[in-house]
Amino acid sequence: MGGLRVSTDKEELDVPLVHRFLSTGAYWSPGVSRETVERAIAGSLCFGGYLEGTGQVAFARVFTDAATFAYLADVFVLPEHRGRGHSRQLMDAVMAHPQLQGLRRFMLATLDAHGLYAQYGFVSVARPERLMEITRPIP
Repeated sequence: MGGLRVSTDKEELDVPLVHRFLSTGAYWSPGVSRETVERAIAGSLCFGGYLEGTGQVAFARVFTDAATFAYLADVFVLPEHRGRGHSRQLMDAVMAHPQLQGLRRFMLATLDAHGLYAQYGFVSVARPERLMEITRPIP
């Protein structure tokens, strides 16, 4: 199989696959509803990763004002397709996207992929005392 083809065309997304992974395979969104996933996709810049003959195997989304701030979320490569450089190809496309250039702040949260994101310049928050959050159960 060839390399990963990355597209921001939301019409290409396999929404049932994205929902299935996020609701059952992702530590950050267990049980998330299909409606919530669809709303998140609608309000975000989405990146689908596709393999010829296989279909969608990766996903990432960014919500941004396209001027000063962006937040990277819901990044995944299906388990059976990991270890082949697809996460780097996906992140290369995210970081090169024209709407994500020149931002003052680009954030994300991760439990286990610090090494991947560090390759793109992400670092631990310098002043965590300045950040606040509200957390609620996932609908």
